[in-house]
Amino acid sequence: MNPTDILKDKIVTVGHGSGTSFIELFLQAHVVVQIVMVGLLLASVWSWAIIIEKVFAFRRARREADRFEQLFWSGQSLEELYANLARDRTQSMAALFVAAMREWKRSVEGNIRALGGIQLRVEKVMDVTISREMERLDRRLLFLATVGSTAPFIGLFGTVWGIMSSFQAIAASKNTSLAVVAPGIAEALFATALGLLAAIPAVMAYNKFSADSARLAQRFEAFADEFAAIVSRQIDTRT
Repeated sequence: MNPTDILKDKIVTVGHGSGTSFIELFLQAHVVVQIVMVGLLLASVWSWAIIIEKVFAFRRARREADRFEQLFWSGQSLEELYANLARDRTQSMAALFVAAMREWKRSVEGNIRALGGIQLRVEKVMDVTISREMERLDRRLLFLATVGSTAPFIGLFGTVWGIMSSFQAIAASKNTSLAVVAPGIAEALFATALGLLAAIPAVMAYNKFSADSARLAQRFEAFADEFAAIVSRQIDTRT
């Protein structure tokens, strides 16, 4: 036989007998380990979908806050700014301003005697709006935290179950050679690898988005304090 053909036959034999591809590891694993792997893969895909969505959401919120602050401190009158923003659906800091101005106009127009409680009502409205905006931005972050904290343990459960099944198979076959032991151990450890693959990006993304959320909340609260001071000055000039 041609030596080249012999070499090709050996390569094909090694390739088919190694059993080290991820698909082969999944197909050869115990059904419980397969369920764990599928669950971890789905959790990883959903985590990445949330991560991508939140990257754009926080970027848009920061951009809208920067744009609004530039308009707010540009010297434009508050009435004109409110008229321009109230026509559209607002988010981020603009929604905070529109809600406060709407409450101000409701209280002032036609009821001058209600000036004493305007500032408190405006502050309450701004607090509620801040809570609503932060709840919208923080939505589904709990899922990332859950995946980050539980995925390694779920993967470890799959690994332990796979190793138990491998030991049972070894006991039944009464063969402890490495060729018999290694595939089962590799299948089991693959579950732990998937758990870490799902958990690490989720934890890193959750920490980053939590920090971004805290910074945005501080910006909103700072603007709320500044606008409350403006309302207080307006009340003093009207009384």
